[in-house]
Amino acid sequence: MNRLIFALLLCFTASSSLVSGPHKANGNQEKIVTAAQVNGTWKYRGNIFNVWALGQQRLKVEFVGVYEYKTPSGPMANTGSANGFARIEGDTAIFTPNDSELETEKECKIKMRFTKGKLMVEQEGSCSFGLNVTAAGTYRRVSKAKPKFEEFAHTPYY
Repeated sequence: MNRLIFALLLCFTASSSLVSGPHKANGNQEKIVTAAQVNGTWKYRGNIFNVWALGQQRLKVEFVGVYEYKTPSGPMANTGSANGFARIEGDTAIFTPNDSELETEKECKIKMRFTKGKLMVEQEGSCSFGLNVTAAGTYRRVSKAKPKFEEFAHTPYY
């Protein structure tokens, strides 16, 4: 009886170490996402992110943002958009929009983290979007199909 319990424990312990999970490097846990987990169209309120993996840790990214408000003459909206490329490390990509000619745009940095089927976005700087327009938020994927990129500005490849 004791041998049977020992054999079962040994078998369970050996099999649990074969379960793959997040990679560890220098004691830090790094979660890796695949192209299938990031590709598609993501929405939060009126905002949209189009994302497509290009390989070699590069993502093509397009953002369209909207801030809606009411005025005495009717509903209005401020908008903002950006496109370019992001580099992804683990589950987090840093997106700096193209055509950053204005000083405020040079300070624009958008952190995109893909986790648990959601896209968590943080924004640093104004990014020269319309008043109150921000990329920040928790997005849900509405399509896994390859997005149709609008190319709001010419996008050089690097």
